[in-house]
Amino acid sequence: MKVTQPIIMGVLNVTPDSFSDGGKFFNASSAIDQAKSMVENGAGIIDIGGESTRPGAQAVTAKEELNRVIPVIEALSGQIKVPISIDTSKPEVMEQAVASGASIINDVNALRAEGAIEMAAKLKSDVCLMHMQGIPRTMQDNPSYDDVVEDIKSFFKERIEACELAGIELSSITLDPGFGFGKNLGHNIALLKNLSEFNEFGVSILAGLSRKSMIGTLLGDKDVDSRMIGSVTAALIAVENGANIIRAHDVAETNDALKVWQQIKNFRE
Repeated sequence: MKVTQPIIMGVLNVTPDSFSDGGKFFNASSAIDQAKSMVENGAGIIDIGGESTRPGAQAVTAKEELNRVIPVIEALSGQIKVPISIDTSKPEVMEQAVASGASIINDVNALRAEGAIEMAAKLKSDVCLMHMQGIPRTMQDNPSYDDVVEDIKSFFKERIEACELAGIELSSITLDPGFGFGKNLGHNIALLKNLSEFNEFGVSILAGLSRKSMIGTLLGDKDVDSRMIGSVTAALIAVENGANIIRAHDVAETNDALKVWQQIKNFRE
């Protein structure tokens, strides 16, 4: 999925336990309304997830995940004109989500689950490969790297090769370094400062910084609902450093910031 201008991926968690908006859009009707609102406010992609991947999150069954996301995808596929992304690691969820109208697979596990890479290749959809050290339940216990940027670059090289071997074209791939997924504050800052290093792969780069704990920590331990300004600031830094897709909860505010950034960047005296 090659993106020429920075776009916003609006986060829609159809879950009771996501770290930021868990429970707010667990009802299908409220989820559909929220997705429409995000599109009106500038979202270029709607990312729908039915299983929380926050630190300490518990896994859910494929059946439960499907029950949460499929009605929302089916309803939205005929009502919004932007692509729908399914945030899942399960092949069966990928298959039914794409059949229902999703066109992007956003996998925090980078298609490493059994059958996932074969399913993505079969579906011929765009894919987003995220780096995560460990699993959600334990990933923040004690993350460590020799060199966080180089280690993740090596991971991406291996995953891209695996995807191409399975029949997934490079042009269909987006990379996400996975801020907060098995990374401490120093790791996250190093990734943000050096995000342009990942441009060597020649694909789109996604940055998901919205409301994450690193933002709260940098602001003096602010809670989730008080991290909007910090999140938007981090999003602009990410775009300046090479991100093409910004995954965000606060779509309207992020969109305003990107508009100002874009116009100043393109201004000719």
